[in-house]
Amino acid sequence: MVDALWTIGELVEATGGELRCATPAAPIHGISIDSRTVTSGEAFFAIRGDRFDGHEFVDAALTARAGLAVVAADKLDTITGKGPLLVVPDVLGALEDVARAARARSKARIVAVTGSVGKTSTKEALRIALSPSGPTHASAASFNNHWGVPLSLARLDRDMPYAVFEIGMNHPGEITPLVAMVRPHAAIVTTVEAVHIEYFKSVEEIADAKAEIFTGLVPGGHAIINRDNPHYERLRRAAKKAGATIVSFGESRGAKARLEKVALNPACSCVSAKILGHPVTYKLGAPGKHLVMNSLAVLAAAEVLGADLALAALSLQRLEQPAGRGRRSMLDLRGGRATLIDESYNANPASMRAALALLGQSAPSGKGRRIAVMGDMLELGEQSDALHAALASDVAKAGVDLVFASGPHMRALADALPPGRLARHADRSDGLRSALLDAVSDGDVIMIKGSNGSRMAPLVEALCERYPPMQAEPAE
Repeated sequence: MVDALWTIGELVEATGGELRCATPAAPIHGISIDSRTVTSGEAFFAIRGDRFDGHEFVDAALTARAGLAVVAADKLDTITGKGPLLVVPDVLGALEDVARAARARSKARIVAVTGSVGKTSTKEALRIALSPSGPTHASAASFNNHWGVPLSLARLDRDMPYAVFEIGMNHPGEITPLVAMVRPHAAIVTTVEAVHIEYFKSVEEIADAKAEIFTGLVPGGHAIINRDNPHYERLRRAAKKAGATIVSFGESRGAKARLEKVALNPACSCVSAKILGHPVTYKLGAPGKHLVMNSLAVLAAAEVLGADLALAALSLQRLEQPAGRGRRSMLDLRGGRATLIDESYNANPASMRAALALLGQSAPSGKGRRIAVMGDMLELGEQSDALHAALASDVAKAGVDLVFASGPHMRALADALPPGRLARHADRSDGLRSALLDAVSDGDVIMIKGSNGSRMAPLVEALCERYPPMQAEPAE
């Protein structure tokens, strides 16, 4: 067994590159594209991004004792630091070559995840569910794009039994080359919604783009598809064309991974389901109906990959929501407390509706209120104002008492709300800060959500600075 992730010879063979300067003395133990976090013995790939060129940080990476720097031939004269270099025509192309080599040598059972909503949480649930059956590799954070997928794949250890990869897109044709590298045994599409609609003519086109994930399945692979989604048949036909075995999930009759009963609690969910004929009862450690539905896909994947289904279901009680994706905190109001639900990482119509539903499940205490703090959802094109205004019915259904809204598109929602429900609208999120901080009182439940460009996270930080969190709300 080789202890290192890669030998130098393997990297040279995979990339077709040329070693320059000092020959590395030791094998490579990791792959990095960030000079700030690169550690001794890792290979640093000097990727050229939209804002930065990694070649500007090669010297810093070598100073941090990177075991190797992979650089482009046309940038060689810009590097002054001392250390081993692997010179290639294109660094991203070299990373893709290493990713393909990682996949070629791997015997792992692999699952890939895409969808308009829930990719990252489903990826994390898969990692948790598969781990009891064997060590499981998974994409870090939301590494799901043209550099994140090959980076995650290049980090796959040769002896790992299971692997999980998240694959994203916001334009047609982006998933196809990524899934061709991953070549999964199972592919999950969580759902199809009007996300990134600015770049598509219709939601049907989004469904077609998501269905690209089936083109990379290994022969005999499984397509795990949301049976409750209106585009199920479109996805099913695409999966069938790719030669996949179809596994549906949802509440619909005929779903092979079917929800039979659920108890939705503020901090968790208790689920009874039938997974490919096997009755399963389990507790999901994070709340929300959307997570319950995706957990069906997770368990279906565990079953078709040959993992232990009972252990997979049992492990899901350990699922937690990370910061920005539904994490709960109890704010100390100095004589009272309020619950903060941090959903600030990103937003689209489907995830905003899910967050509002979760707020509706969370009962305020005493005289507390449900407070929704909502920022613009971006990349919605000409439908943007209409999609924002349409959230008024979800706000009402969730029993929201006050809405703080920021951004030009959220003005459409503000105008659609009944008198008394809108607390404040501002063009930018910082325009809500003072009013929101002053409004919070004992027993309130506050949910904050918006697209990254709406900058809602600073409002979470402001609340936590004024009212330091006591502890995470315990699961029931």
